[in-house]
Amino acid sequence: MTRIVQVANFVTPQSGGIRTVLAHLAAGYAGAGHEVLQVVPGAQRRRTAHEWGHQIEVPGTVLPGTGYRVMVPDAVWRELRVFAPERLEVHDRATLRGLGARARREGIGSCVVSHERLDRLMEHWTRGRVPTRRLADASNRRLAAGFDTVVCTTSWAAEEFERLEPDNLRLVPLGVDHERFHPRTRDAALRHRYVPSGDALLVMAVRLSAEKCAGLGIDAVRELVRRGCRVRLVVAGDGPLRRRLERAAAALPVTFLGHLPRARLAALLATADVALAPGPVETFGLAALEALACGTAVVANERSALPSVLGAAGYPAAANGAAFADAVERALATPAEHRSLLARCRALEFDWSRTVQGFLAVHGLAPPSAVAA
Repeated sequence: MTRIVQVANFVTPQSGGIRTVLAHLAAGYAGAGHEVLQVVPGAQRRRTAHEWGHQIEVPGTVLPGTGYRVMVPDAVWRELRVFAPERLEVHDRATLRGLGARARREGIGSCVVSHERLDRLMEHWTRGRVPTRRLADASNRRLAAGFDTVVCTTSWAAEEFERLEPDNLRLVPLGVDHERFHPRTRDAALRHRYVPSGDALLVMAVRLSAEKCAGLGIDAVRELVRRGCRVRLVVAGDGPLRRRLERAAAALPVTFLGHLPRARLAALLATADVALAPGPVETFGLAALEALACGTAVVANERSALPSVLGAAGYPAAANGAAFADAVERALATPAEHRSLLARCRALEFDWSRTVQGFLAVHGLAPPSAVAA
């Protein structure tokens, strides 16, 4: 038995991707006989028992306008010292990157998971006004040097590290819950609630924050309505931009639901005709993969990692309303049974058990062949 600690900032009870990854990995580690501790931010210190181990919430500072709390490394390290881990897994390449060097000094094996592609994220925020590649390379070089292993979940995410030629980069794709997210969760009553007249039902499951570019979905609906297409967009997700987006969509067939429990989200994804994934810096896109598992085709930003994840079940589009509207129309022109079959078959290629085996191999707890080359 090995003691593994998972650490992450930017996690809340209602956050999406990273929280899902942590949960599936923790369950997999425990199932393989290891002891697991998660350390995440909270309003106050709290320890909670789970089937896979324990989670400790460390008091974190609220980041204005984000809904997130952030722990400082010293507070995290105090919890780690008590648990005495043998392996450290950090899901934050920014605020907690210094934990790698501390772990090395203590003889603790470590890995960091790159959930963001820094060069593209900096380019998105600066709009090309600064030399982002040079700055990203310097940051990534330091990050790779600070941990035993850097894990990326797609080749697209790994590109910014590969050009530095590190010897500790590993690629481990994520997975999807094929039972929870399944075409059988399709709900005719739910569909009738939102599109009683038989319009096309679009869904966008996304955090409503600037880097997710949810406004692109609104722009696509505006263009589709202008073309005379009968559609309704249902938005599942919340975030600091919700009110602004609601105002922008006030005259359009758009419904905002806020954060949904996983079961309700699965039903919505399975009931929709097309899912929208507008984010330009998604390194994997779990919500899009969950839509595929539900048998729903996805229109995705061509600048992200999603075209490679979605394969033939995806419809990549440039980052503007007209291009997204074109892609939606192409998807809807494909026979529903055909696009559902393509989506489900593609999703079946991604399984959490393989993800767990890949991460166990990164930790030196499974055969190296479990890690994708």
